[in-house]
Parts: sequence; C-alpha cells; structure tokens
Amino acid sequence: MLSLPALTSDITVSTVAGAKLTPSVRRPIEPVGKDFMHHATRTLRNHTWSEFEKIQAEQNVKTVDESNVDPDELLFDTELADETLLGHDARDWKTADLYAAMGLSKLRYTATENQIIKAHRKQVVKYHPDKQSASGASLDQDGFFKIIQKAFETLTDKNKRKQYDSCDFVADVEPPKKGSEYDFFEAWAPVFASEARFSKKTPVPELGNLETSQKEVEQFFSFWHRFDSWRTFEFLDEDVPDDSSNRDHKRYIERKNKAARDKKKTADNARLVKLVERAMNEDPRIKMFKEAEKKEKERKKWEAGAGARAEAEAKAKAEADAKSKAEEEAKAAANAKADKKKSKEAAKAAKKKNKRAIRNAGKDNDYFGDAAQAAAIDEQITLIVDSLDDEQLVEVSDKIKADASASKTILSETAKTFVESGKLPASLVAYFA
Repeated sequence: MLSLPALTSDITVSTVAGAKLTPSVRRPIEPVGKDFMHHATRTLRNHTWSEFEKIQAEQNVKTVDESNVDPDELLFDTELADETLLGHDARDWKTADLYAAMGLSKLRYTATENQIIKAHRKQVVKYHPDKQSASGASLDQDGFFKIIQKAFETLTDKNKRKQYDSCDFVADVEPPKKGSEYDFFEAWAPVFASEARFSKKTPVPELGNLETSQKEVEQFFSFWHRFDSWRTFEFLDEDVPDDSSNRDHKRYIERKNKAARDKKKTADNARLVKLVERAMNEDPRIKMFKEAEKKEKERKKWEAGAGARAEAEAKAKAEADAKSKAEEEAKAAANAKADKKKSKEAAKAAKKKNKRAIRNAGKDNDYFGDAAQAAAIDEQITLIVDSLDDEQLVEVSDKIKADASASKTILSETAKTFVESGKLPASLVAYFA
C-alpha cells in the first residue's frame, strides 16, 4: 500500500470571493457520425440488425471485388472484335487481324508488353482447344488458337511487332471526307496522331488549336514536310524459301520483295505529302496568317508610299489652288471689264442726258423770250455743249437742272469763259457772249 505524505501547514488555497459561473447558452446539437447514420438507415428502411449487417457485408464484398479488378482488363475486348477469325485459315495467319485475335483491337500499337502478355493469357484460357472441346463448341477453333499463338510470337518480338504495326492498316485514321462540314481540329488531330506512330523523331508536335501561335503552326507543318518514317511494309513480303538448293530463286524472291517494299514506301510517302498539303490548305490558322501577312504588306506599302503620296497630294493641291486662283482672277477681270463697260455706258448715257438737258435749255425756256432767234440759239447752245469737257458738262448740267430759269445766265457765263479763253470766237456765240 502506498502511503501519502501528511499535509503541512504551508499549503494554502487562494479563492476569488466575487467569482461567478458563466451564464448558460442554448445551442442546437445534431447527431452525426457513422453509428448514427447506420441507426438512421436501419430506422428509415425498417431493417433489423441482422438484415442491416448482411447488406453491409454484401456491399463490402462487392467493393473488394471491384477493387481487385485489373485496370488492363477493362481495356481488353470483352467479345471477339472480328468473328471471322474463328474460321480463318491458320496457314494464312499473316492476313488476320492479330490485335483482334489477342483481344487488343482497342489498344493496338499502344498496347504495352505487359498488356499483351495478360491478353494472351486470357485468350489462351478462353480459346484453348481442350477448353473448347470440354465446353462442346460446335466449331473447330484449333486454327484460331494457332493464330493467337502466332499473334503472341509476333507482338512480343520488337522487330516483328514493328513490321506488323507498319502494315496495320486498321489502326490508320482516314482524313475527313472532302466537301463535308467538320471541325478542322477535331477531324485532323486523330489523323496526325495515327501517322505520328511511324516517326523516327520524337516528340512529334501536336496539331494544336485556333489559338496556337504562327511559329508553332509553321514548326508543325515543317516537321511533317520533312517527316522521317520507319514504316517498311516488310510484313507483307513473300516468304523466302528456307532451302538453299536454288539460290537464284531465293535471290529473285528477295529482290521482288525489296522492289515491292520500295514501291509501297514511295506510294505511302506520296500519300502523306498529299495529306499534309490538304491539311495546310484547310487549316483556318494558315488562312488567318496569310490574311494578316497580306494586310501587313499593304500597310507597309501604304507607309512606304506616304511621302510620294503626300508630294502628289501637295502638287495636286497646288495645281488646284492655281487653277482656282486663275479662275477667280479671270472672273474678277471679266467682272471688272463688265463693270467698266457698264460704267462707260452709264457715263455715256449720263453725258448724253446732260447734253440733252443743256441743249433743251432754250426750248424748255421758250428761247428766253426770243423765239425769232430759236435757230441761232439752238446752234450756239450746241457749240457751247460741244466745247464743254466732261466735268464742265456735268457742272453746267447740274446748274441748269437745279435752276432752269437761270439757264440763259448759266450759258452766257459759260460762253464768256470760252470766248475769254479763246476756245470759241465771240462771233459764234454772239447771243450769249
């Protein structure tokens, strides 16, 4: 037994006399957690404990089974992609779809070596002759099983698989049909992805999208214009005889195979060139770049010709101004001429009017009471009028118009002035002088 030490008197406890408890606060509390959810599930579905535990056990088993599924198995064919393979002649195995025979028609050239081994194991279990005979299959599938074995041998050998992939036309993706409506990138991206599997150079640039830069687009098509393909078509060669008894025949077959491969290679290269050219012609980005380049050239050309254009505009403006000025001057001269003519005519008319006013002064004043001398008076007035200059004519006319009764006096003064100046002899204007 453990004994505690005795209390000493120096132990003290301090307390706060005015301390109080914190006031209580009402808060909502909700049930949570796994156990509550189980309880709620049982209650809502009216399950007993045993029923609920049975359901939970079944779900757990199903979860474990699903978690144990090999992800590669989900990529394999659930059914044979090509049913005609079951009756295919095993001796003609090269013409069979080896990927379909292995259950890899979805993966094809992308299948890994591990996936090929798994797929082969699955196909062997399913199509082994003993398995088929035990299941009572009506069709003899021994030939198909041999094709499976040939497929496994080919696809697990790197060189042989490369030769087969070179001739796996099923994996080729055809370009979109000309004249049809389609999205360029959705239609052509799989085509180039399919062709890219034959490239010696990696990585292979992707097609991109409408936002891809011009440099990247140019690099993409430059890569495909210089595409270096390893595709050889050797898998389609005619088998060369193994016996060496007839070497000439063997060499003939080899030369024949090489010529056939070269021909197929040339045709495939030409096909790829046409395909790339068509893609370039249909690429909306190329059209955008060309349009932008055209506008840029026009802009530079416009800027380059700005000086000449300004000079031409200045020259045209100067010519227009000179022409306008000449027209204005001509118009002003014509107006001045017309005005001058009008002035002359007006002056002439005024002069005639003034002369008439002076000449009629005798008649209008009843010849100043000397009607018997009317002829002499008119003659002398005419001489006076003809002797007047323009200023004198206006002055005398204005005086007569202002005071017609003083016409004789005005004419007399004028006649005396002419006589004194010697302009007229006194004998010619005796009446007035």
